[in-house]
Amino acid sequence: MGAIAGVLAALTALPVACTAGVGARDAADWLRTMPRDLRPPTLPQQSRILAADGSTLATFFLENRVEIPLAQVAPIARKSVLAVEDSRFYQHGALDSHGTVRALLQNVQAGKVTQGGSGITQQYVKNLLFEMATTDEERRAALDVTPARKVRELRYAVALERRMPKDEILQNYLNIAYFGDGAYGIEAAARHYYGKPAANLRLAEAATLAGLVRYPHAYNPNLHPEAARARRDVVLGRLSSLGWIPRDEAAAAAREPLGLRIRHTPNGCMTSRASFFCDYVQRELLANPVFGSTLEERRRLLERGGLTIRTTLDWQVQRAAQRALDRQVPPKNSARKAAAEALIEPGTGEIRGLAVDRSLGPDKERGKTWINFAADASHGSSIGMQAGSTFKVFTLATALEEGMPFGQRLMAPRRFQPMGYRNCRGQRVGDTTLLRNSADGEGGRSFTLLTGTHHSVNTFFLSLERKVGLCDTATMAEKLGLRQASGAPLAQYPSFTLGFNTVSPVRMAAAYAAFAARGRYCEPIAIKEITDTTGRHLRAPEPQCRQAMRAGAADAVNHVLRGVLTEGTARGRGIGRPAAGKTGTVDNFSAAWFAGYTPDLAAAVWVGDPRGGYAHPMNSLCMDGRCYGPVFGATIPAPIWQDTMIHALGGKPVQRFHRPPAHYFSKGSGADAIRVPDVRGLKPAEAIGRLRASGFTVRMAPKPIPSKKYKAGTVTGASPGPGAAVEPGTVVTLYVSDGKPDHSASPTPSP
Repeated sequence: MGAIAGVLAALTALPVACTAGVGARDAADWLRTMPRDLRPPTLPQQSRILAADGSTLATFFLENRVEIPLAQVAPIARKSVLAVEDSRFYQHGALDSHGTVRALLQNVQAGKVTQGGSGITQQYVKNLLFEMATTDEERRAALDVTPARKVRELRYAVALERRMPKDEILQNYLNIAYFGDGAYGIEAAARHYYGKPAANLRLAEAATLAGLVRYPHAYNPNLHPEAARARRDVVLGRLSSLGWIPRDEAAAAAREPLGLRIRHTPNGCMTSRASFFCDYVQRELLANPVFGSTLEERRRLLERGGLTIRTTLDWQVQRAAQRALDRQVPPKNSARKAAAEALIEPGTGEIRGLAVDRSLGPDKERGKTWINFAADASHGSSIGMQAGSTFKVFTLATALEEGMPFGQRLMAPRRFQPMGYRNCRGQRVGDTTLLRNSADGEGGRSFTLLTGTHHSVNTFFLSLERKVGLCDTATMAEKLGLRQASGAPLAQYPSFTLGFNTVSPVRMAAAYAAFAARGRYCEPIAIKEITDTTGRHLRAPEPQCRQAMRAGAADAVNHVLRGVLTEGTARGRGIGRPAAGKTGTVDNFSAAWFAGYTPDLAAAVWVGDPRGGYAHPMNSLCMDGRCYGPVFGATIPAPIWQDTMIHALGGKPVQRFHRPPAHYFSKGSGADAIRVPDVRGLKPAEAIGRLRASGFTVRMAPKPIPSKKYKAGTVTGASPGPGAAVEPGTVVTLYVSDGKPDHSASPTPSP
């Protein structure tokens, strides 16, 4: 210590080196004093986002580092670093007087730093001071090649040696040192260059990494293999000359190729196999005050904190959704349409899958987008999409919550003037614009809750919404978690039930999941658990569930929506197990939806045009050689949902819905269709009378048609045909015979 103090006193000749007037005795006291500003920071480490099965979705880091204890570094790797950097590390104190004093005296004589001489402890201090720096000036000072910096390092080295055992200093040094190519610490370096942990490094590999520490760029084996090999051989020679390894082993290792197996560690979500789910989680972390009071604090935690973030993602579900989307709406499709799907577990709100038919990236590149069409603005920058007829279910749920039976019948006019509505402020809201049904032939008759839903009749639901109340309908939707994608409350106008509000698939899936969970609504959640590098649990968003409607009413919704897949607008889109759902087609075919579920999984699918659905409607869509004509909810979204659910639930037990309470059947099943009587051969007046007596509306075909079987002037056929089971009030078209044989190739009307 006295010798070193003398050197420090000599350094006072350099004004930049020390404070003026430092003598040998003062310098010794100064050296022994513990620096107040020496508080080693927590080193930046990778944070990992994991799927539900523990597999890695993505990593985030400011510096690619994985801290490990010294015991997890292969002994030969420790020896290699010591051999080339500080072979007397365990013998000398804070300073290696042989090398350090010699270097300092030479530097003093030269008036600048011309020699190194730094041992492991001093090198650790240099790296430590750089990590502690918070400004550019402090970072430059930590790296400047000056006597002042060397003196500061000496003082800190003395303090550290008094405070830490040698093994701890070496461990910290191996974790903080930079090994080039973006790898910080020996564990990250071993994984990057050799695809293995530091514990498994072999002699030649360890020597290569040890050679990097002095000049990481110059000896980078990925960029300068010849220089790296020469440096490796220097390390091998040093190990041999110290007697730490036999000469023949050193020679054998020197004959080996570098044997690199470069493994790049992705940083962020862009390369994740579930990039939009990853982006959803990242946005949750950066936006939620649970993880820090400011955005900068939250970003620092994610990029430096070494967090392990366990999520709800189920790979079977995610893969099923992504493949289904890409099959129906390819990422670079010719029509430039897009699709998104969110899948949520009923009763928990856990997001099991979240997919977009594009890659996460710059929108200017075809097939990429930064916008997560499946999520709200807060989790994906999307402003949301109009939901169309998928919103009718909230009017249905309101009616059933109020006890309305399945057989309740309401008139659905062909045209509907939306008057007589009040919003939740008690204000009258209405419009003089006449609203109509989405398809010719609908309306002009009555429907039950069951059949009005199965056929998705607009004017029926406008009538039902007026009966149960606009406010009650909007309140039901809000209790089921619906809000605009912007975060604003749902707007309340008569066409609320027709789905003019802009929402996200995530929230739509969560709402439908509540029906599957017998009325229990859970806020969508993607993060289950967060731990830091010590295994300590950090606070994470807690599940938020509530009973949004009576279980029996939810069972009744499920009963009605099951028929959509068997009798209604999505007929034929079943999945081989109990399921329910609702199609949605937005005005002018600007977008299409399908939301459906089983007791154990709910999903919502959107298909539309990111450029604007009204400017680019899907009324005569052709895409990659397939033409659809007008696109309804059953045209593309329902097949995506069907494909997804079949594969997402493959191999899982079949779950069943509960039967609704008996009072919902007080007016029948709601499917009380009647048979069309056979009136063939009757005079038109007699046929009309019989049909009207049975509850049907009748119209006559404009002109007679050929028929050899029935006499001229008698009925030869009807549509729907005799025996067909249809709703009361259905229009039956009668065809009259002209008594002449039919020689045309065209088929005759339904018999």
